Amino acid sequence: MIHNLEVLAPAGDEERFHAAVSYGADAVYLGRQMFGMRASPGNFNFEQLVKAVEYAHTKGVKVYVTCNTLPRNNEIPFFERFVKEAVEAKVDALIVADIGLLMLIKKFAPDMEIHISTQTGIVNYVTARELYNMGAKRVVLARELSLDEIAEIRAKNSPDLDIECFVHGAMCVSFSGRCLLSQYLVHRDANRGECAQPCRWGYHLMEEKRPGEYFPIFEDEKGTYILNAKDLCMIEYIDKLAEAGITSLKIEGRAKSAYYVTVVTNAYRMAVDEYYRDPYNFKLPDWIRDEVYKVSHRKYCNGFFFGTPEESQYYENSGYIRNYDVVAVVDRCENGIVYCTQRNRFFSGDTVELLAPSQKPVTLTLDELYNADGEKIETANHAMMEFYFPCSTKFPSGTVIRKATE
Repeated sequence: MIHNLEVLAPAGDEERFHAAVSYGADAVYLGRQMFGMRASPGNFNFEQLVKAVEYAHTKGVKVYVTCNTLPRNNEIPFFERFVKEAVEAKVDALIVADIGLLMLIKKFAPDMEIHISTQTGIVNYVTARELYNMGAKRVVLARELSLDEIAEIRAKNSPDLDIECFVHGAMCVSFSGRCLLSQYLVHRDANRGECAQPCRWGYHLMEEKRPGEYFPIFEDEKGTYILNAKDLCMIEYIDKLAEAGITSLKIEGRAKSAYYVTVVTNAYRMAVDEYYRDPYNFKLPDWIRDEVYKVSHRKYCNGFFFGTPEESQYYENSGYIRNYDVVAVVDRCENGIVYCTQRNRFFSGDTVELLAPSQKPVTLTLDELYNADGEKIETANHAMMEFYFPCSTKFPSGTVIRKATE
């Protein structure tokens, strides 16, 4: 049976929200200043939330709001207002990890759709079933499950229960993101949205009590990255995700850039659309697969979807691979002229790619550049400067212009 797959994109602020909506998300998840698992992004105040939901709904896009931290006693009195503001803003669902908060949502907003966060650590059909019986419409399964395990959870639960899984982005060294390293080392609680990501740091490890259990940790004089996980990427396996019964394909990255949200959301949108064209003979075109390599990323892996991973850690360093920079964004196209706003310096004669929603990137060499006064220029080197270039192809507003790094 072929069912609809939801492309669910992250939004850490208004810019990233609009990127997700413009580039094909079916739904967007975002956070407020409280109760969310990402404290570092700008997040949304009430007025911004109302505006975002209203805009998303005009585009047929749903908005889910996170309240997936593990709150302490002194935060509980603020939760009623949080829920009632979500109702007033007309959000489509609240994402929750704590059973107490689940019960409070049912009390304060009986009609609100509830999604159970991956932080809850759901790994079996019994837990999924009981959460559904408690009022959950959706469960976000733990990242540590295989496709076979997910399929069994699907088969042994009501078809009305949605199943959501992370399919792309950063992987956590700890189970379902419930980690204490950051709290221990720098007093920043990972379960309250403040993770310092110490799993990405270099470590020295000495073992002398267990003969035969030796860790080669001498990659360089700075130590080794024994806890550093690769990034998850399942874009080539949309058919396998669908066959397992997954409802929603979740992209990690509320703390990532607007460019990341743009490219990865667009790639999964196109991959899902390609799957719909011929579900039984799905093969992802290379150019769509290549898109996820054009954002800042760690080396990719398939996580736990095909069983316990043997090569999911990356020991050489904790850094990102970055092959492209955004150099401009298209404002409008008129009479064979593309009007743009600069984001990073580039030069006349540079070869760039223009990425529009749900389209194959277009490669151009910018032989002629002009500033806003119509003067020919050799470089666009001022932040947010307006410029234009002649081009017979029309591109929609918001099209991203990027350039390969040297």
